[in-house]
Amino acid sequence: MRGVLPGLATFAPSAAFAQAKQGWGNVGTVQDQGFSWTRPLFGDFWMAWTPATVAFFVFVFACIALMGFLEWRAPGGNPRHGVLGLDTTRGDRLFIALLGTAWIVLGWLFFLSTPIWGGLAVALAWAAFVFWKV
Repeated sequence: MRGVLPGLATFAPSAAFAQAKQGWGNVGTVQDQGFSWTRPLFGDFWMAWTPATVAFFVFVFACIALMGFLEWRAPGGNPRHGVLGLDTTRGDRLFIALLGTAWIVLGWLFFLSTPIWGGLAVALAWAAFVFWKV
């Protein structure tokens, strides 16, 4: 053991001198990191607008716009009595599906953590059930 420590001490300065001789190269330069769903789009903004949050809000507003268009084309919403015992219209079913989806994804995050693709699959199945049977 006594012979190992002095031997290591002789290599440590040489590595440091070699680094100083070569320079720091590209240390500290900004490199392109590619696409990320979780990297903020705006630096110092009050809300963390990531591509995932933008996609979420675009989806919600597109659903609302679609429901508005369908109501304009066929007013009344075609109410029906579903398995939950409620009389629901298209808008009611959309609201129940979105609310249930939010709870499913939050529950998935709480109990199973990320990734949430499985939670998204369960949420899509829930939405299909709501529009089919509720």
